[in-house]
Amino acid sequence: MLPNKLSVLPGVLSVALSSALSSGCSTAMDAPGSPDSSPSPTGTVERLIPEIITVHPFDDTVFTQGLEVDGDQLLVGTGQYGGSEIFRTTPGGQRVDIQPLEDRFFGEGITRTDDHVWQLTWKAGTAFKRDAGTLEEIDRVSYEGEGWGLCSFQDTLIMSDGTNEIRHLDPDTFEETSRVAVTLDGQPVTGINELECVEGEVYANIFLATDILRFDPDTGEVTAVIDGSALPNNALPDPNNVLNGIAHIPGSDRFYLTGKRWPDLYEVRFVDADQR
Repeated sequence: MLPNKLSVLPGVLSVALSSALSSGCSTAMDAPGSPDSSPSPTGTVERLIPEIITVHPFDDTVFTQGLEVDGDQLLVGTGQYGGSEIFRTTPGGQRVDIQPLEDRFFGEGITRTDDHVWQLTWKAGTAFKRDAGTLEEIDRVSYEGEGWGLCSFQDTLIMSDGTNEIRHLDPDTFEETSRVAVTLDGQPVTGINELECVEGEVYANIFLATDILRFDPDTGEVTAVIDGSALPNNALPDPNNVLNGIAHIPGSDRFYLTGKRWPDLYEVRFVDADQR
């Protein structure tokens, strides 16, 4: 058995997606992240697809677990026992500020908040607090359950743990303040993985799926389903090498998307599927 999360299957997601998307209730709206975009009306779920703008080279040895734009660089967290790291890079660039994890840790989601960066681990129940400049560890804290994805708003962190719930956490202490169940068409969504917080909404990779969900972090209601199945997966054949990595490009309607050991970093915008 490979040391990963392959035992978690998003079966409920496929049922909920079928129900929500067959209802034909999508609406044409501005691309997420643009200044003129607004949340979907209550009860509607947008159907979107990624439109590829540019393809950047990416390191195909990187087991991507977390991806975030940090200034003019990318902040990347990787997984695997004995090989987990956090570092900075640019699209097609070299790694800098590399900080490896101890072999007993399997790295997961990452996010920057103010002057520090948080990094999750999968089963160890340990989160690392790092200096935002050097990425060196300045503290570590414990949490219950598994750690999967992480992103940040100004006053809260959002964490996924593989269940249908997301956790709201204090950005300085990592203490949990609340939990919210994520639902699509009234059905719980499990396998919520890598996260990106953008203008009051959360984008989430779904483990082992090519879909990305956008949901309201306060209500848990899914407002958009983004079908990423057309993104070329040029990684070597391996069940682990799936779509995983979302990073919004600030001040634009564009995102970076990649996967585990993918040689490509896609610069995309999300557009109405029915217009394509």
